[in-house]
Amino acid sequence: MVLAVDGSASVTYDEFGLIAGGMAAALRDPSVSAGLIAGPSMLSLLLWSGAGAQEVITGWTRIASAEDLTRFADEVDNMPRLVKAGETAIGEALLASLTLLAHLPATTKRSIVNVIGDGRSNAGIAPAPIRDRMADADITINGLCILHEEPDLLASYEAEVIGGPGAFAVVCRDYPDFEDAMRRKLMRELGQPIVRNGPVSGDIA
Repeated sequence: MVLAVDGSASVTYDEFGLIAGGMAAALRDPSVSAGLIAGPSMLSLLLWSGAGAQEVITGWTRIASAEDLTRFADEVDNMPRLVKAGETAIGEALLASLTLLAHLPATTKRSIVNVIGDGRSNAGIAPAPIRDRMADADITINGLCILHEEPDLLASYEAEVIGGPGAFAVVCRDYPDFEDAMRRKLMRELGQPIVRNGPVSGDIA
């Protein structure tokens, strides 16, 4: 699973901190961690923004124990914002994710890319052709849409970003809701029962 995180200019530094902290907390959730360890799973963390601005923050990490998960979650929690806070190039983020998947150090049953962002693609190569290429290779691209600036962002993700076997998107209204949305998204991907903390976010099939 590639966790591909938006670091573009629409994400303020405070919001970026909420993404990092919320994602780390979701990974540490007992149900999520149990599902990841049972796999065992392979995770990597990619930060992206505009054209040519993609950085692998943490390469492929095998999650086979609580200690593995703790180390990875700590790296997520403290991820540096290495990319320039530029435009939003989702197509190039997908291409960078595809390159990461091509260098997996082990064979996996499923390949999943999580695209996490708060805006539609507005720079670089178009995402839909890359999405289609990945879907044809049985790679699943799921989305987490943060709607605080673009209430119709889900429609853009459905048209251009998500695809492949069982693809879906989760939405959250704003950054304070991010942790719960990320937790529910990971639990759905891992086939775990979803316990809702509140009605602030919605799952979209």
